[in-house]
Amino acid sequence: MLKVVHLNTYDGNGGAGRACMRLNRALLSQNIDSKIIVHYKFGNNPDIKTFNRNIIQKSYTAATIILERILAKRFLKPDSRTPFSFTWFGRSVIKHPDVRNADIIHLHWINHGFLDPKHIAGIRKLGKPVVWTFHDSNAFTGGCHVRYTCDHYQQQCGNCPLLINAADDDISHRIWQQKNKAYQQLDFNIITPSLWMQASVKKSSLMRGKAASNIPNTLETDVFKPIDKKKAKSKAGLPTDKFIFLSGFMPSRKDLHKGTQYLLESMELLRLRLGAETDQIELVVFGNRGTENLPGFPFKTSFLGTINNDEKLALHYAAADAFLIPSLEDNLPYTVMESLSCGTPVIAFTTGGIPDMVRHEHSGYLATYRSSESFTDGMEWIIKHPERDKLNQQARQTIMDSFSEEVIAKKHIEVYNQLLNRGGADV
Repeated sequence: MLKVVHLNTYDGNGGAGRACMRLNRALLSQNIDSKIIVHYKFGNNPDIKTFNRNIIQKSYTAATIILERILAKRFLKPDSRTPFSFTWFGRSVIKHPDVRNADIIHLHWINHGFLDPKHIAGIRKLGKPVVWTFHDSNAFTGGCHVRYTCDHYQQQCGNCPLLINAADDDISHRIWQQKNKAYQQLDFNIITPSLWMQASVKKSSLMRGKAASNIPNTLETDVFKPIDKKKAKSKAGLPTDKFIFLSGFMPSRKDLHKGTQYLLESMELLRLRLGAETDQIELVVFGNRGTENLPGFPFKTSFLGTINNDEKLALHYAAADAFLIPSLEDNLPYTVMESLSCGTPVIAFTTGGIPDMVRHEHSGYLATYRSSESFTDGMEWIIKHPERDKLNQQARQTIMDSFSEEVIAKKHIEVYNQLLNRGGADV
């Protein structure tokens, strides 16, 4: 039986953690011996293992995660909201029995003091094929996780716009050098969840000569599934006679890559266009930020807070008439996939990996990048669409055809077998 071990910083905390756990479940359903080991374990799932054998080791791990955030303030500009990881802390993974016994080592999101370049290179001692799924851009940059328009990763980083003391030889360039040295010592095979990420990898100076296969993430289509809209609204405590927009994680205006300002502008434009009809619309927001210091919304808005139960989350997706995501850069956001799987069309900007999932005017609406006017067009389009039931069906079918657990598991197994048959050589 093929043995795969997945390494991720956290157990289900964030999109990468969820992607790792969902892939693990999909592989298990295909009779693969698949295991997850994490750097820091939040939950109590006995099937997820950790490198921390006791409370002292777990406390040390937590301390390094916190310390990195504190030290980072000495280097990053005070107004920077872009995630950035340094390489001050790391740990070896090669002595763990499940890592040593695996046929394939599959890396996922490995920041926050987990696998620094030195310890990534150290995996070569095991002589096993290594697969690495890029859930964001950090693996091929000098530290940032979100690049926007910066193209320094195509050279050797340096002069980083996020740093206080940007220079040719700043810390982003030195991190680039550390990664470059490590990557020359270890062959690994890249998986990108989106075509956008695959194209970025090909432009990266750190990834030249390395193969990148495009395989999307998956999700539990038996949990995230359609329910009759009226029944779902009633069960969720939402008005059955209103058009419900759903949106996830409502950040402040300062969180650039989430695009809040565009959502606010678009909703205001929609209010002006619809006039009195705006009373028939309600916005529902879920996410991990409180309702204090939030901007005002032009029509009735309800805040659900964090939803930790997938069945409850799926119910709200199914109840919504459309999902709004104004993100300005995203690899393959799970909120989009979850919404479509529940038969709810998506309104989004044409950015990142979102066009891999949303087909324009088929399963949603792809607005012109950074255009509030175009985003409003999308909202108005879905409100006035004469065949919304058909759109809902097309949204669900998109997921079943291309992102279901069986489809994605088999694509990964194909990559694993190719590596083993070629003795670990690049795909």
